[in-house]
Amino acid sequence: MVKILKDIRVIELGTYITGPAAGMHLADLGADVIKVERPGTGDPFRAFKGGLYSPHYQTYNRNKRSIALDTKDPADLAVLHDLVAGADVFIQNFRPGVAEKLGAGEDDLRALNPGLIYCAISGFGQSGPSRDRPAYDTVAQAASGYLRLLTPPTNPRVIGPAIADAVTGQYAAMGILAALLERGKTGKGHRLDISMLEAMSHFNLDSFTHYFSVGEVMGPLSRPVVSQSYTFECADGKWIAIHMSSPTKFWEGLLKATGREELAEDPRFKERMERIRHQDDLIEIFTPIFKTDTREAWCAKLLAEEVPHSPAYDANEALEDPQAKHLQIAVHATHPTMGAFTTVRPPYSFDGEAELDVLPPPTLDEHGEEIRAELAGRKAS
Repeated sequence: MVKILKDIRVIELGTYITGPAAGMHLADLGADVIKVERPGTGDPFRAFKGGLYSPHYQTYNRNKRSIALDTKDPADLAVLHDLVAGADVFIQNFRPGVAEKLGAGEDDLRALNPGLIYCAISGFGQSGPSRDRPAYDTVAQAASGYLRLLTPPTNPRVIGPAIADAVTGQYAAMGILAALLERGKTGKGHRLDISMLEAMSHFNLDSFTHYFSVGEVMGPLSRPVVSQSYTFECADGKWIAIHMSSPTKFWEGLLKATGREELAEDPRFKERMERIRHQDDLIEIFTPIFKTDTREAWCAKLLAEEVPHSPAYDANEALEDPQAKHLQIAVHATHPTMGAFTTVRPPYSFDGEAELDVLPPPTLDEHGEEIRAELAGRKAS
């Protein structure tokens, strides 16, 4: 695939997820992303499961190069500044004020590179009463109103992946791309500020729109009830998901697939709004029905009636699906010291070609000598 951002260099002084995720999206598009890490320990995400190459770290750091620099050391700080002087983008996700203490504040770096796109990711923003509060994924989900849409109404507990972290990184990458596009016309650098609270509030737009428009405070069942979405356990213990939305043909297809056509005349289910009001009744009816056959058998029956559905896969199953294998979603590489690496390729194809080549996440300071040599060569030329 064409490396769309092959001429863009990004310096990432990021840890955990939001900053590294933003850098990863740009790296996936071909940018040269140099990850600057603390000597000895590197990004704290490296050690989340022992060692310095945890799966948490691997998730967000493919296609990058690593250099270890201690910005408290004048010589190392000079290397960072040399890197920034020749870069297009700088990403950091520290609490407000920390980057300045590290010699990586916007004013310091803008003096070295007026055309720099400076991206500062925070938890709650660069100003305001919550500016200095620590923020992680769950905190941002809760503050934006999103956590209540995922949490079981009884016996509440946090569930699901780090959505706020990943979403914020993606929004940051989108903002950076917009700034680069504009800089290509004017030559002017920009500062991009993005907080997890703002990103997740935007991601939660549907919930806020319902509140502002009709005064509805959505809960975890609001969307699945209206969209007529279901998950059922099958005879083999595996799950299947169904999403009928509004077309009547999908409801009729479900009845035919399950042999329950008589429900079409039941006053509780005859009209879509009645089915919405009586979803609990439908769940009670269909739960034992789906336990009478295997997931594979139910998928075949639903497919024959063109009912929108999918096996509710676990991670060890999803990429083995024939369609996922056809799209080559799982890609592989080998790190010279860490061995085999498998990940999910970027989701886009340019000019009909998917990006199947991937570089494994770097070990700490893996490219330190290489990067320093490049800087020395640039100074000599």
